[in-house]
Amino acid sequence: MRHRIFYNPFTFVFTIILAFVLAFSISVLFYGLVSSAFSKIGFSWNDALILLLASLIGSSINIPLKTLETETPIENSKYVKIFGVSYRVPFKETHKTRTTIAINVGGALIPTIVSIYLLRLFPGSAIEVLYATLIVAFITKAVARPVKGVGIVSPALLPPIAAALSSILIVYSTGIQHDLIFAVAYISGTLGTLIGADLLNMRAITKLGAPVVSIGGAGTFDGVFLAGVIAVLLV
Repeated sequence: MRHRIFYNPFTFVFTIILAFVLAFSISVLFYGLVSSAFSKIGFSWNDALILLLASLIGSSINIPLKTLETETPIENSKYVKIFGVSYRVPFKETHKTRTTIAINVGGALIPTIVSIYLLRLFPGSAIEVLYATLIVAFITKAVARPVKGVGIVSPALLPPIAAALSSILIVYSTGIQHDLIFAVAYISGTLGTLIGADLLNMRAITKLGAPVVSIGGAGTFDGVFLAGVIAVLLV
């Protein structure tokens, strides 16, 4: 008799129900965290739900901004036979690559609009936001790496941690209201990641060979969007 180490003790239907319950529980938990983050920066729970749904829908929408075309030289050679003798004739070919630069609605555009709204709502935090954003952008630029065929890749948790720590340091060392720390954390996490990971690496995009490079990532809850939310939760 064969003994199996891995087996499913439940029926197929019950397994599907368990998977659905688990996915629903994780979704509710995540929505609670996101709503909590948005409520800390002045949005109601209904506003948080609208922003979350808009980001979810917008995660699949990439607005093309520009198409870059580059030529990559490829060394090659051919042989010519004259009087029974083969001669190698080197020549160069060029391979044209087109890369479309787009901006992700849910991962970049919406978080940027929210950041601009918060700056207008709390204009007294502009200097602190500037300093914190520069710190996050510098750290993100230092760790971001261009990956051929993919785009610009950076660690998911490092930008929000940098945003949270820099916001705590700057806000508590200045004379502004401590309640503004949440707005500073969100804006610096959002704009700092956007600038450091994407905008400062534009020169490397043409060398990646990726057909599409999306600013803000392909998913809603990664990249710029997630950096701002986690930064608020950490402070």
